[in-house]
Amino acid sequence: MSPFNVHVNWIPLSGTIKYFMYHCGNYLVAWHPKSSCDNERTSTVIESKNGKTLMIRQIAGALARRIVTYTKIQESVIQGQELGFIKFGSRVDVFFPINSKINVSINQKVKGNITILGKLSS
Repeated sequence: MSPFNVHVNWIPLSGTIKYFMYHCGNYLVAWHPKSSCDNERTSTVIESKNGKTLMIRQIAGALARRIVTYTKIQESVIQGQELGFIKFGSRVDVFFPINSKINVSINQKVKGNITILGKLSS
């Protein structure tokens, strides 16, 4: 996301928050491949009612200095509910299970809470 984008992040899957971790780190530009491992970030895992899991990683960029996440472990969440936000240039990675159907392509511009990223397998 550029500094001109809205940096609100939404819950992509209804279920229960099973894991949350804050990771301190650097502030590389968010599009840098190592930013997902080296930058300040949070990792949140949601488990759906049918046992499928999904991880969302909020990653701070060179300008971003604060990540806000509203959810707590064991909290029930609903798809479309606000997850949190990241201030200024940042990135969000969504990790689907290996056999999921992905609906977006590389470099496609997506809109939060509008674009359907993919579908978990049944």
